[in-house]
Amino acid sequence: MPRLEPSLRKALDAPPETSDFGWRTAEGGLEETLEADPKSGMRTPKSSACRIGTKELCRMTRQLATLLHAGMPLVPALTALTEQLQSAAAVAGQSRDRPKRPLATVIEEVRDNVNEGGSLAEALRAHPGLFSPLFVSMVHAGESSGALEEVLTRIAEILEKRVQLTDKVKAALAYPAMMAFVATGVVLFLIAYVVPGITRLFVEMNQELPWPTRFLIALSAFTRTYLVFIIGGLCAGIVAVAALHKNQESKARLDRIVLRLPLFGALLLRLELARLTRTLGALMKSGLPVITAMEIAQRVVQNSLIAQAMRDVKEAVHKGDNIADAIRTTGLFPPVVYHLIATGQMSGNIEDGLLDIAEMYDAEVETSVRALTSLLEPVILLAMGAIVAFIVLAILLPIFEINQAL
Repeated sequence: MPRLEPSLRKALDAPPETSDFGWRTAEGGLEETLEADPKSGMRTPKSSACRIGTKELCRMTRQLATLLHAGMPLVPALTALTEQLQSAAAVAGQSRDRPKRPLATVIEEVRDNVNEGGSLAEALRAHPGLFSPLFVSMVHAGESSGALEEVLTRIAEILEKRVQLTDKVKAALAYPAMMAFVATGVVLFLIAYVVPGITRLFVEMNQELPWPTRFLIALSAFTRTYLVFIIGGLCAGIVAVAALHKNQESKARLDRIVLRLPLFGALLLRLELARLTRTLGALMKSGLPVITAMEIAQRVVQNSLIAQAMRDVKEAVHKGDNIADAIRTTGLFPPVVYHLIATGQMSGNIEDGLLDIAEMYDAEVETSVRALTSLLEPVILLAMGAIVAFIVLAILLPIFEINQAL
């Protein structure tokens, strides 16, 4: 593997607990006390606990890129950005006499470190809880190539695409999820509290009941007796799945199962491929070597099987294979991916090919989510209608039989 510059190697060796453009959320603000880094001489905070969302980080990156595009030098641009963040905090209702907004404090420290002679990448690396190795490496590449403004714009575009896609998926699935939640609550309420009062009359009559009514009575008694255990079991299952995700082998098994799920498996694969190809294309377009870009890009993938496939691709490319053949060998990527990459390699424009793949999968994800939503809504309504119809039938059947007997 080619020898990496020390700053890039330090970024790659950083703890992997942050996401691709990760930040660490925590209660409280940012400590103002600074310590001097014995190696670099930079002032770094003792604690960078800070609550910052993707949208805020994206907005900050876009604003810095715009300031640089206007011709401002880096230090004055960071000063202007700090003032903007403080002004936004004041508009949001915070008094200027109160402690500064955490992100504004961080950018002010970054400005001070840059003003003392450090690079922007090194200043950002002093806050690993906010700026991930991917973010720092792209900034380093932009500084090295003299295209910092362009790289910051590209980072902002990646974040914006991710936020937009996530918001669209959440908005599309919110209504079916709410319908399913309300339907489940209504059914549980009917079975646990309404049905027993009605069916008690049938039981007291000592008359043989139809099987739907007997089933409903048994289900109601089971639900009333074990409802707490059912809810506890669901919570325990969620905790168990979260614990399994911390174990690499168990996570790999779960990820394999997830990719094989009908409907959802293909959707999640497209989401991961869009994230991977966009990140890899942006890194290579920023000037990073392909091996370095792959080493960083594989960390943005949340599915361990796809991450392992990317590691295999990186090793194959390191040994001399071309990217398209290495991707084909994994057997995990769709044919369109390695064909488009092969075309990009032949034209010498693989970066744009990777970004085109990301755009293609973004569009497919949106289409799939809309189709999935249009499918889920009637299914939930039909299921709810069938359950309510069964409850009504189980209650009415004994009444009909009593009327016939009379």
